[in-house]
Amino acid sequence: MNAALPRELLRVDDLHAKALEGEHGILRGFSLTVREGEVHAIMGPNGSGKSTLASTLLASEAYEVTSGKVFYKGEDISSWSTTERAKNGMFLGFQYPQEISGVSVLQFLRQALSARKGIDLSILELRLSAMDWM
Repeated sequence: MNAALPRELLRVDDLHAKALEGEHGILRGFSLTVREGEVHAIMGPNGSGKSTLASTLLASEAYEVTSGKVFYKGEDISSWSTTERAKNGMFLGFQYPQEISGVSVLQFLRQALSARKGIDLSILELRLSAMDWM
């Protein structure tokens, strides 16, 4: 008997997008499905569309989606504003976040995971949780 697949969190179907002030498409047919518990990395050389994808997923006004759909938790959010997407839990985290004086990255991650799980995790529990994700 097959176990049910984890819940779909994000699905991008055949997304095409261009800069609002540009003529040429930057994203040309990008598709991706991310399910609950999965971690994905979007990698590529400079200029390959990684930042455009992130900005487009959050409905940046600097880009125009010319075709394709974006689904979040099963709902078509293609027409949602940036504000609507943020209110529903979507956000853009930067690769090099600003430091918070006196707070290590490990402390920050422990606090975030503790809040998500509703319990106070020790540093050891955080490391074990991180190893489960890898």
